[in-house]
Amino acid sequence: MSDKPTAVRVYLARVRTALADLPASEVEEILEDVRPHLAELEAELGQGARVEALIERLGSPESYAAELRASGGYPAAGEGATQVLARTAPSLVKPRIALWGLVFSALGFALLAFGAAVTVDPDVLIGLLLFAPVFLVSLVLLLRGGVEPVLALPEVAWLRATMAKGREQEDTGKVLRYLGSLKPAWWVLCAVALVAFGLLFMLRHRDAVLLLPFLILAAVAALWAGPRVRADRRLLWVAVPISAFVIGGALGGFGAAVDLFSRGSSYSNPSSYYPSSADRYGNDQLTYGGRDVENVYAFDAEGKPLTEVYLYDEEGRPITMTRYGCERSSGSRQKIGEDNRFPRPKIEEGVVDDQGNYNGYNGYRGACRELAGVPFSAAIPKVTVPSATPSPTTTTPPPASATPTR
Repeated sequence: MSDKPTAVRVYLARVRTALADLPASEVEEILEDVRPHLAELEAELGQGARVEALIERLGSPESYAAELRASGGYPAAGEGATQVLARTAPSLVKPRIALWGLVFSALGFALLAFGAAVTVDPDVLIGLLLFAPVFLVSLVLLLRGGVEPVLALPEVAWLRATMAKGREQEDTGKVLRYLGSLKPAWWVLCAVALVAFGLLFMLRHRDAVLLLPFLILAAVAALWAGPRVRADRRLLWVAVPISAFVIGGALGGFGAAVDLFSRGSSYSNPSSYYPSSADRYGNDQLTYGGRDVENVYAFDAEGKPLTEVYLYDEEGRPITMTRYGCERSSGSRQKIGEDNRFPRPKIEEGVVDDQGNYNGYNGYRGACRELAGVPFSAAIPKVTVPSATPSPTTTTPPPASATPTR
């Protein structure tokens, strides 16, 4: 690719110099508006057109800049430039808070969406309450001061100038133009992703049904505000947080899918092909011999089952497990809490036929039932406790063939 500047670039560079007394953000907007027209004119003049040809059609860059000033309502060069600078120089603090409040809250939304997608736990999104005040302060400052002071900030001007230079380069410009053409599809994708997040959370946690209306509202906001951002920059305070949330959630969902795939494809243990009760119900379970333990039965020395037994570890911590029961409305097994009280009723899920008989899985209507009692009998071994004080006459050790008492 040739590094020789084109006629349009040379012409625009002189226009930029003629407008140098205006705020940098305003100059970039003016040049961004006229650049497509100049590119069409250059294509009409043919490849290799010179700056002189553009000057013959449009006049000198300085006169063209003067026309742009007049059409945009800007003061002439040297007239009121000091007033423009004086008007925009003060109060950089509030615009900067508005800008960086938006950036900070958008990053927070992205991180929380990432965490919620990885864990498939909508409770993570409660952290949005921590970033909401920052976002609201940023939004209030924007609405009071307008978007122009924010666009006039040096960091914003630098970013826009960098993007403008990227558009002028052939390879980078193609990429940016292609990404720009995808904007309508992006807002549709954001809306679909937000609704999908809500439905996924609701399937895993019924309480997340309260979150779904907010995500649907955000999806509608994305479809409405996204296409209008170019005409009204204030809508960036709607589009940017939504985009950040969707990107964070998508990355988190991708990471969770990769982790699930890697665990599912492990050949180290045949049982890895099947989800454990911890995977099915979302709570850590006791394990013994490589298998999950969902219930514990205790017996006394006479072999009678004990009830209301509470388990603790060696440090006095309760050994809690998820407790399940039958929900009458759905007729299915549901989580009802966690405790360390054993034994629990055995939960059986099946169906009931038209006569009301429980038929396992061969009937019609779904059913769930809790079975109390112990499903087996235990043979408690008899333990002989040796005497604490040995007999004074017993001094001979037992023969080698003696079997120890158990």
